[in-house]
Amino acid sequence: MSDRTLIVFLKEPRPGAVKTRLAAVVGPEAAAELYRALAELVLEATTPGPGEYERLVFFDPPVARRALRAWLPGVSLRAQSGGDLGERMADAFARGFARGAARVAIVGSDAPALTRETATRALAALDAADVVLGPAEDGGYYLIALREPHPELVRGVDWSTPAVLRQTLERAAAARLSVRQLEPLRDVDTLADLRGEWPALDARLRSRPGLRRTLALALALPG
Repeated sequence: MSDRTLIVFLKEPRPGAVKTRLAAVVGPEAAAELYRALAELVLEATTPGPGEYERLVFFDPPVARRALRAWLPGVSLRAQSGGDLGERMADAFARGFARGAARVAIVGSDAPALTRETATRALAALDAADVVLGPAEDGGYYLIALREPHPELVRGVDWSTPAVLRQTLERAAAARLSVRQLEPLRDVDTLADLRGEWPALDARLRSRPGLRRTLALALALPG
């Protein structure tokens, strides 16, 4: 087992439960199918090379275990535990370190440009920093990596707001933790995000022609 762990947070891609802002525009079924495609892209792109890190997938809700096993056979699955996102992240960090990891990173499942190179650079950057953050263009972050548990960094944060990164940096400063930031990436949460990532997603979605047509129509692009 590696002493470096990458945890991918994902949800069951159920209509009405994921990508709700996009669902208001493209419909809950299309939004859920897009989330499934994004998650598969991130999982493919973060598959570790030999000796790089151990990857675990922490899913929500816990009752979706059977559905997740059917969707992602062979993937190491763990149910998320806790209340809000911060509580679940604090728990995931604690469980990652309890397994013997010396460095743990958590990423989301909806940043199409995220790769294993991003994860390895984040984990390596902990040589010189206590905290590594991958800023998202919406004011949040797509990655957080730690050398030891710091639940105060993730508990009580105003999640899904532009204040997430700022609050996290303020908490790190208050705890006198050094921080390294990676390059910003875009999460796909809104139609504007989808438009920005369309050049990268277009080819990927050709295997899902119905979804691609629905999304292209919402973006007023040729189907």
